[in-house]
Amino acid sequence: MNPQITLAIILGYFALLFVVSWLTGRKADAQTFFSANRSSPWYVVAFGMIGASLSGVTFISVPGKVGFDHWAYLQMVLGYLLGYAVIAHILLPLYYRLNLTSIYGYLQQRYGQQAYRSGSVLFLLSRVVGASLRLYLVALVLQLAICDYLGIPFPLTVAISIALIYIYTYRGGIKTVVWTDTLQTASMLLGAGIVVWLISKELELDAGGLWETLASSAYTEVWVWDWAPASNFFKLFFSGALITIVMTGLDQDMMQKNLTCPSLRDAQKNVYTFSIILVLANLLFLSLGALLYHYGAHTGLIEPVFGDDCAFRLIDPATGAATCYASTDELFPLLSLQYLGPLAGTVFVLGVIAAAYSSADSALTALTTSFCVDILDFEKRPESPAKLRLRRGVHLGFAFLLFLVILIFRWINDRTVIDAIFTAAGYTYGPLLGLFTFGLISRRRVRDALIPWICVASPVLSYLIDLGSAEAGFRWGFLILLLNGLLTMLGLWIFREREEEGPIAPV
Repeated sequence: MNPQITLAIILGYFALLFVVSWLTGRKADAQTFFSANRSSPWYVVAFGMIGASLSGVTFISVPGKVGFDHWAYLQMVLGYLLGYAVIAHILLPLYYRLNLTSIYGYLQQRYGQQAYRSGSVLFLLSRVVGASLRLYLVALVLQLAICDYLGIPFPLTVAISIALIYIYTYRGGIKTVVWTDTLQTASMLLGAGIVVWLISKELELDAGGLWETLASSAYTEVWVWDWAPASNFFKLFFSGALITIVMTGLDQDMMQKNLTCPSLRDAQKNVYTFSIILVLANLLFLSLGALLYHYGAHTGLIEPVFGDDCAFRLIDPATGAATCYASTDELFPLLSLQYLGPLAGTVFVLGVIAAAYSSADSALTALTTSFCVDILDFEKRPESPAKLRLRRGVHLGFAFLLFLVILIFRWINDRTVIDAIFTAAGYTYGPLLGLFTFGLISRRRVRDALIPWICVASPVLSYLIDLGSAEAGFRWGFLILLLNGLLTMLGLWIFREREEEGPIAPV
């Protein structure tokens, strides 16, 4: 892969992003930044949300995991459809009825100020860690593909990456993100599609041959009915539904895009269209994964192992020497950058950047929105130059925070520790699930001052229960979200108030 050509393509890509940013941010005000003036076309939002959902982690990880789990991941993807139905018919009507800018404003009306701040803090914590990890991965790819060649140190690579996001989002905010996400989604899907085409050419497969190869492949096995493994159908299907509800329906980052649609009906059309496209996009990445392993077997390059310290071996075609790689995440980058030709390497880098930036730019905007609206009470402040400066300062502050967290990941330089941090951040969605569910199914009031303590206790208890059950041979997997939410609801029920006390729940 030629680093100079790749750099030129990436610069052209960012030039397009800046053009979109200029067009969408020319007359932007606070409402444009936070809600895009509720004027986004639903079909644009639907297509753009694919890129935000399929992060750089997904772009790299899903194809590699096919060698180990085959297409079992599709069981979770099908569960997404149930989750999006809940979002479309329960959560979106609530958010539009209350005319919310930040979805955590519901918690204030339902429980009180402490619940409101708790929900916002849980989101801020989760999104800072998640967005930082995704940008960390794309910064590593940029470093290997381009910046090492140019002699640019890793901290400067990270600083440039985040600065680019800040520059094209600081003026137009979510309105810019809605439109740039469409470009990023198209780039990511096009990149994956081109690699599929290149592998098909290498394997001498036409469209019919490609279909037959996938249909007859052991890598495309989907269903797992054995209850014990984490890949069991029921565990993954209902986990997929829960993950969708909490990480989309209860996440300011994802819902902020939905709430830019002019009406509830448009937002619902967006959700249903987006969910169908998301299933098709995941099928593309799963197909790519199966083809990568077939290509590796056909050329003799790849030997799957899946041991404790080795996921696969790369066989040097010249010497026959075998190099062991510890993670399947390395398969797609390795074959794209070194063996499938310069076009594959270029579109791979562009796809990773598009996927990661589509997640990161919306995350930065959502972090700014949540902090300004939920913590600084922006909606109660009159429009003024000082308010604009404060919002831009918060935006810059979160950009700097992402930079620091990424450097901490680099300093740790231990995938096991980083995965543990990312998993711990995932526990914070459980209390949000419990808070929203209890609020929707119960009319009972709760002691607002105790809600922050409940939101801390339930993830800790969930973690301890997961450790104990693992020793007994049962793994909760992604269902830990359900356990976490149920423990939060139990805490809310225990500390419920008498009917005449506490804030009134919205109807």
